[in-house]
Amino acid sequence: MDRLRPRGRRLFSGFTKLEVEKMEKVLKESGEQALNPDFCKRLTGGFNRSSGRAGKPAIKWIEVQSWFKDRLQECTHKVSCPPNVSKELCVLPETFPSNKLHESSQMPEGDPDLSELEFEARSSKDGAWYDVDTFLTHRFLSSGELEVRVRFVGFGAEEDEWVNVKKAVRERSLPLEHSECHKVKVGDVVLCFQERRDQAIYYDAHVVEIQRKMHDIRGCRCLFLIRYDHDNTEERVHLRRLCCRPTC
Repeated sequence: MDRLRPRGRRLFSGFTKLEVEKMEKVLKESGEQALNPDFCKRLTGGFNRSSGRAGKPAIKWIEVQSWFKDRLQECTHKVSCPPNVSKELCVLPETFPSNKLHESSQMPEGDPDLSELEFEARSSKDGAWYDVDTFLTHRFLSSGELEVRVRFVGFGAEEDEWVNVKKAVRERSLPLEHSECHKVKVGDVVLCFQERRDQAIYYDAHVVEIQRKMHDIRGCRCLFLIRYDHDNTEERVHLRRLCCRPTC
């Protein structure tokens, strides 16, 4: 039986109702000026000092800025069809029933059966990959690129994001059994579970070095030196923290 992949999580758990109301008001009054980093930092400082955030995780200013970016996109973005796309495809469905992607620039040639596929998407907030629970809707940018609005597994509507299908949506990475450690080679792209004091989430990484060791009753004892793609830091990890790409 396959091991369950541990779910990535952000420490930040969302804005309060009053904070959302405040940001809606600010956005209405200031428009794109709300994206200014200094402005976001001042607003975030006020939120973190307020009594309403007592006992809750502190907000980061980049999370406030990301919220403004998402709302501006929703409010001002005009959906347009590229020349080679029929008008019927530009009608946005109210919802997709599951995390099955119906229209993707990543689809291979032919007419494959995608009914059983699961997907993961990369969040613009932290650059990490999260399992997709639902594709809520989609739209075409003026450039012709396709975006989908996703809801991540384990998160609520306040964490929904628009993501680029070509750049930030892919088939779900697969956890490895102890007996499958031989499948991982130096140079492979893997998804690694990074554990820090304030977060535990998945990032893309490359395998730099492998120390093969004898397996014991606990399973694989090999050590994998990986280099994270997002910041080039290196770390030695055991197999249980790695997921391989479906083509691995």
